[in-house]
Amino acid sequence: MNHDHTHLPHEHHHDHEACSCKELLSSMPPTSTIQTVSDAMKQLGDPSRLRIFWLLCHCEECVTNIAALVEMTAPAVSHHLRLLKDSGLIVSRREGKEMYYKAADTDLAQKLHHTIEEVAQISCPS
Repeated sequence: MNHDHTHLPHEHHHDHEACSCKELLSSMPPTSTIQTVSDAMKQLGDPSRLRIFWLLCHCEECVTNIAALVEMTAPAVSHHLRLLKDSGLIVSRREGKEMYYKAADTDLAQKLHHTIEEVAQISCPS
């Protein structure tokens, strides 16, 4: 998209700015990328899903064990897992009758994992 001809309703001339808003438009991610990140961050806006996601960044686990670890019911955990999976933050695999969940091996999931730890000032368990 060519933003050279973008007209801003207010033209502010700030000499102290390194670049103008018009110049930033050429670096702005596509709407689809912004939507993907926004959807993932919405999912992590829920404290229960954030805890489950962080846990699954460090291990692969079944619903029953996740429920015990986060002190929730299995149906409640299943609901959160479905939302996390729909947003692409976690993946699952079946082994017999059991489903196992873990964080997706994607750049987005890894960056969100590291952001959580940086903001919370925690580090990955050894």
